[in-house]
Amino acid sequence: MTLRLVSAPPSFSLFTCRATVSTTLPPPTPTPASSIPQSPPLTCSGCTHEFNLHRPVILDDATDFFRKHGVSDFTFDTCKLWGWRCRAKLAVRGSSMDPLIGLYEEGTHNVVDIPQCKAHHPNINAAVELLRRGITELGVEPYIEDEGTGDLRYVQMAVTTYNTSLPAAERYKNGKVQVTLVWNSRNENSPGSDKLNALANFLWKNGGPRSRLHLIHSVWANFQTSTNNIIFGNRWRHLLGERDFWEHVGGIDVSLAPSSFGQANTRAFDALLRKLQKYVPYESAVADFYAGAGVIGLSLAATRKCRSVKCIEINKESKASFEKTIERLPATVDSSITWHHADASKVAQTQPRKRKDHGFYVQKKLQSRLEANLPPTNIPQSVPQTLIYISCGWESFKEDCKSLLSSKAWYLEKAHGFNFFPGTQSIEVLAVFKRGPQKKKPGKKKKKHLQGAVRH
Repeated sequence: MTLRLVSAPPSFSLFTCRATVSTTLPPPTPTPASSIPQSPPLTCSGCTHEFNLHRPVILDDATDFFRKHGVSDFTFDTCKLWGWRCRAKLAVRGSSMDPLIGLYEEGTHNVVDIPQCKAHHPNINAAVELLRRGITELGVEPYIEDEGTGDLRYVQMAVTTYNTSLPAAERYKNGKVQVTLVWNSRNENSPGSDKLNALANFLWKNGGPRSRLHLIHSVWANFQTSTNNIIFGNRWRHLLGERDFWEHVGGIDVSLAPSSFGQANTRAFDALLRKLQKYVPYESAVADFYAGAGVIGLSLAATRKCRSVKCIEINKESKASFEKTIERLPATVDSSITWHHADASKVAQTQPRKRKDHGFYVQKKLQSRLEANLPPTNIPQSVPQTLIYISCGWESFKEDCKSLLSSKAWYLEKAHGFNFFPGTQSIEVLAVFKRGPQKKKPGKKKKKHLQGAVRH
């Protein structure tokens, strides 16, 4: 959940950017099944439905909610309906002769094998099958949770579609996979490291640049021995392939380490960023809370010519990716850009604001409300006048939205939805709030009868 606050100059007026995949949703009406594009069956336990992937049921509730709160032109953007997932964390269980690579069954720690998942980028599925071969041929033991034994606990697959040597239209389908093996040991010198190296070499030999099909971008190891549910440990090692992983989203080249947070749906995230940029005035000051590697803040620095960008993130591993991304920003970017290792929820409550610091603020939790409940007459100039709120949880968004509106300090002006996770009852929401009482929309003016008209 992300809260974005924008303070615009008095002359600034918002406008709507309609992407080609966006549609303004009419009132919900029954749709003949024959007219709806169908997907291949989805057997992944992470999915809730197989049909009508372009219009999750939750969309009817969203459309109705926004209409009741004054937004009649709510739009919903949907990109690829299958083959969209470019980042997946999968559990590895079973045995070396019959490995299970997939997701936990809901409410359990029983792994459901998901070969050829239709949501995954095709090259993730290919890399999973290559890993399965390696586990079997090399006798790698999957993790046994009850006993704390075994070698391979999880695998993370991340696809980069960044390849400037290919035409833009061919880059997505030719994406390369960064593989991270989560190994059940303290470090690379622990017993069993010979199997780790053997498995990494197997993946590189059979999927690297000299193989029949170049599939693998790089191989990393993460070392984790904890008995809790946290997937990754704190120790990372680059084993083979390219060290740097790049993607192009929001108008900039972005570096992402395997330890960095990255959106699973690259294309949908790019569509959201480009929509968001339209609501941020030029030369804003930006504070990006829960920034990760700073993708959103740096994208705004490049596209909106922000005068300053402060990225605040508690995961210190993200700083290296942040710094690499800065190195590739266009030479025309003339912003003061800094990264701060801090707990954003605490910084948000103490962040000083100078009178002239009209800017763009980012927060993922509405803990401090950032003076949202102050009556409009008592608001100093330093408080932003526009709030752009991005949420990945529909129910939590409705709760926060109602809280903001009940204060009478904000009103809802625009809302857009994005299909980040086709096959689930989930939508990503970008909502634009304005400070102050809601303005009445002007009605259509009636034509006045001309004076002196001929009377019958």
